[in-house]
Amino acid sequence: MKPVDVRAMTEDQLKDNILKLKKEQFNLRFQAATGQLENTARVTQVRRDIARLRTIQSERKSQQEQGS
Repeated sequence: MKPVDVRAMTEDQLKDNILKLKKEQFNLRFQAATGQLENTARVTQVRRDIARLRTIQSERKSQQEQGS
């Protein structure tokens, strides 16, 4: 997920994507704990995507507060 794509999303889309990624992160952790995880790099990708989405959210929030 590229930052350009994330910035094009609406606030609702950001929230939906974060929720979807959090569910995927939970499932990946569960798979890792049970020894069924095949793609271990996906855990890092999901964690970074969540951070990227939250960063864009906080940037927008601070911009709104400065504009008010």
